[in-house]
This record gives sequence, C-alpha cells and structure tokens, in this order.
Amino acid sequence: MTYLTNMLTLSMEWQITYYSENVRKIIDSWPVGIRAFYARLTERIKLYGPNLGMPFTRSMGHGLFEIRAKGNEGIGRAFFCTVVGNKIILLHAFIKKTKKTPQKELKIARQRLKEVRHENP
Repeated sequence: MTYLTNMLTLSMEWQITYYSENVRKIIDSWPVGIRAFYARLTERIKLYGPNLGMPFTRSMGHGLFEIRAKGNEGIGRAFFCTVVGNKIILLHAFIKKTKKTPQKELKIARQRLKEVRHENP
C-alpha cells in the first residue's frame, strides 16, 4: 500500500450498528474475557474495515461474515453484513458450544441478512 492509500483507508472509518437492541444485549451478556476480545476486534474493524481475516473475521458466504471472539471462558460469534457507506450491521450473536457453527444460528443470521438487504437495496 502506498502512503496515500493508507491515509484514505484510515480516514474512512467504519460505523458499527446492531440489528436490534437484543443483539447488543446478547453481546453485553458475554463473559468478560470474550467481550474484551470482541471489543478489541470491533475497534480494529472501525479503523481498518471488516476484512481482518482469520482468525478474527471470516466470510460465511453470500455477504454474511462472522467476528470470532475468543476468551478463557469460551468462544463468541457475531454475524454481520456490510451496507453502503462503510456501515456494518451486527445481525446475530451467540456463545459457541460446539466445534461446528450450529445451523440454527446461521439460519437466524441469514434471515436477518435478507431483511437488511431488502431495506438497503
């Protein structure tokens, strides 16, 4: 990256919003270690954009992404999408209890993604 590209990237800060107050409450209820890691990741996302790459963020396909927050207490996942204007919407969050992401959690996130896309064509 050139100096100019770096300056443009840093000047275009990303805004993070929540699909609903319930999503925010779920994340606020996470154990402190997971929440702290999540907070550090979202600060990086605000500065550098949502594509931090593994092990921090990952594409789940079709415009759905996940934030991968780890702590001593376990693993938290927050699904998000991006919309026009450097805006990120956190769609769904949960504490991961199995090795594979449960289909139920993905289904909720994908349904919300459809709703958000319908509202932001």
